[in-house]
Amino acid sequence: MPLPKITTPTYELVLPSTGKTVKYRPFLVKEEKVLVIALESEDNKQITNAIKAVLRSCVQTKGIKVESLPTFDIEYLFLNIRGKSVGEELEVNIICPDDKETQVPVTIDLDDIQILKSEDHTNRIKLDANLMMEMKYPSLDEFIKNNFDFNDTNQMDQSFALIASCIDKIFSEDEVWATADCTKKEVNEFLESMNSSQFKEIEKFFETMPK
Repeated sequence: MPLPKITTPTYELVLPSTGKTVKYRPFLVKEEKVLVIALESEDNKQITNAIKAVLRSCVQTKGIKVESLPTFDIEYLFLNIRGKSVGEELEVNIICPDDKETQVPVTIDLDDIQILKSEDHTNRIKLDANLMMEMKYPSLDEFIKNNFDFNDTNQMDQSFALIASCIDKIFSEDEVWATADCTKKEVNEFLESMNSSQFKEIEKFFETMPK
């Protein structure tokens, strides 16, 4: 006689970036093992792949591409899955700001953690009287690629690459230019042609991005 199947509960949450409701389940022991092994490796690529693999398994709603989700969606989704998997309360030690040494135990309720949204945040940037630019949020893949794949590029190059990957389109009243149809060189030259005030508006998009 075969062993009985264990029923796994499902839950729902609303993705902060789109407002779309998704169904998910807690991660199982086999998936927890994948996470533990990845964390012990201390390898960013392995940890990222493990998180994506677990999220793909746990998200039950079809059509959700984990690797394309904004980083704050990933964090929110993972926190909720973690809470339903091993408990909503998390014990951490906080270092006392007075002496920078004393550790104080604190209990954090994961259900109380919400996405912070700035009131002055917008994904549309006005460049001049005619041109506007629409931004998209960096996905987990883009964030990892531009922050942990150091190779021969410097920090400025990485920042530029991340910004370029987050420009969705440039448009005026009469025309629309989708960056998906442009080369990296064309997008970089467009960024380099901006003045300081215009570039600061892009920086503001990232600074006020939900988190």
